[in-house]
Amino acid sequence: MASPDKQQKRAQRAKAKAKQNRSGKAKAHVVHPLLANPLINEPFDDVEIDLSTFDFKDIEEHGFDPAHFDDLFQAMKVGEGISLLAMCLIFLQYPVLELVVAEEAEDAATDFMMGLLIVYRGIFHDEDEDTAVEWIGSDAFQHAYNEASMILQKKNARGTPGARA
Repeated sequence: MASPDKQQKRAQRAKAKAKQNRSGKAKAHVVHPLLANPLINEPFDDVEIDLSTFDFKDIEEHGFDPAHFDDLFQAMKVGEGISLLAMCLIFLQYPVLELVVAEEAEDAATDFMMGLLIVYRGIFHDEDEDTAVEWIGSDAFQHAYNEASMILQKKNARGTPGARA
């Protein structure tokens, strides 16, 4: 496990990069029509998230408190009211999720993502874990998730010169 100082530096770099990506993007050319909606495009700009205090190892060992992710879940619910694709776009732009995907092993990041989605489905759709996992594995969700991922890759590649997709 990285030292707390190293974790804090990583979190600061991720936060600085996210801010740079937000402020350095040309808004004139929208990659997808859904991104014209400020509730979907960078929906967490106004949400204060301190990435330096995020402790993924603690979540791996003890699980997470859904209340800590209420801003994500509320934004996802708004997006889901528009479309499944909109919900996936919002989910994939969550700064904590971006940090986990960038900093943690693929299996650990996938488990974290699955956990968030399962809790979301439990809160807003009153689904048990098996039903939520079935939904996540559905063709409709997988298609929307993959399309959202591609849209964000294109957006990030256009918004930041030399960005990796």
